[in-house]
Amino acid sequence: MSVGENITEFKRRLNQTNCKLIAVSKTKPIELILDAYSAGQLDFGENKVQELREKPSQLPEDIRWHMIGHLQTNKVKYIAPFIYLIHAVDSLKLLAEINKQALKNDRIINCLLQVHIAEEEHKFGFDESGLQKLLSSPEFHSLLNIKISGLMGMATYTDDRDQIRSEFKTLKRIFDAIKGEHSAPNLEMKEISMGMSDDYPIAIEEGSTMIRVGSKIFGARNYTK
Repeated sequence: MSVGENITEFKRRLNQTNCKLIAVSKTKPIELILDAYSAGQLDFGENKVQELREKPSQLPEDIRWHMIGHLQTNKVKYIAPFIYLIHAVDSLKLLAEINKQALKNDRIINCLLQVHIAEEEHKFGFDESGLQKLLSSPEFHSLLNIKISGLMGMATYTDDRDQIRSEFKTLKRIFDAIKGEHSAPNLEMKEISMGMSDDYPIAIEEGSTMIRVGSKIFGARNYTK
């Protein structure tokens, strides 16, 4: 199927759910992104700041750009003027820099806190106690140009579907706990970004509100970029 047909099919599947599709357009050419946009897709995810800096000027202004990869503090300034949602905030230092750059641009930037739910050590994110500590801290409550909209997590890369489901259940449990225990002007727990091309059906069943899908829409990833 074409990119447009893939988008249409995903939208049909998600129609009866509370879940949104983030089309992961990293390494993909402008033409394919336009194909997805023409099929009604507005939310696109990139994992490198360089691509995020280059693509918006070549594409329609109403596209909502999501930063889904690991973000370095020294690169926040490049995306602060336009970014719609930052998915993978994994430290107070990064959150403070996002707040600083949002203030410079007279914006409030929406963010998700990344939680480490996978077995792989190389994946980033807070553990549960670190998350609770952050949200209880005076430093967090002073950051008024960011808004935490929810949590993001990546399951272990494995064929064990039970393990994947267990990890997604963990993220949903942590999300519910924070929603019930914490309140702040810069906190509005409504999004759970979990699920990618290989595990998104399980993520939806476990409460995901955003799935990040690339290869099932655009085809195999170009690893040369």
